[in-house]
Amino acid sequence: MNTRSLSVLLTAVALVACGESPTPPVAQLASGTGAADVQPPAPDAAADAFLRRLAQHCGEAFEGRVISNTPPQEHDAFDGQRLVMHVRECSAEQVRVPFHVGDDHSRTWILTRTDTGLRLQHDHRHADGSDDDVTMYGGDTVEPGTAVRQEFPVDDYSIEMFLREDLPASISNVWAMEIQPGERFVYELSRRAEEREFQVEFDLTTPVAPPPTPWGHPVLPGDG
Repeated sequence: MNTRSLSVLLTAVALVACGESPTPPVAQLASGTGAADVQPPAPDAAADAFLRRLAQHCGEAFEGRVISNTPPQEHDAFDGQRLVMHVRECSAEQVRVPFHVGDDHSRTWILTRTDTGLRLQHDHRHADGSDDDVTMYGGDTVEPGTAVRQEFPVDDYSIEMFLREDLPASISNVWAMEIQPGERFVYELSRRAEEREFQVEFDLTTPVAPPPTPWGHPVLPGDG
């Protein structure tokens, strides 16, 4: 037994004799590192990492395809349409991603950093730039998520809007996004009670020409 281990053992025996329980930091006994040096990861680190991963593709556009759509929807707006996402505006606090469906340029996903994680909003506009009746809906993360995947349960604002607009099925929406930079991006909508799942996967290996300016937004350099 070396001198340091003997010293720790003698200290423990002395404390027990005095009626006290020794509680030295495990990390300190194992490696000599003080407990104050062993810090858990920040709970919000995943949100920042996710935004950074998406922002790596800022200015680029990518084509996608529907990989899950159950049960099949009648009069599906995505059927036979070219699907393109455009990582159009990026900052440390927010990333805006227009989602173009054929000639429909009404949709933009907005990811915003909050005090507790991320917020997803769906900005929907008409061709004249005015707001759709159903717009800016979405939700906030309630779990830390990871740098790869974030989930957004529907928020109270959206529930009130869906009920007002006679869309009761949407009040149980949970959205999710996944990203593997340089590989793929996935947008997902699920309603678990109804076994509803919709997923679009975008190929991040091959950028495409940027689409037109989304409806109701200012023209930016790089718009198609």
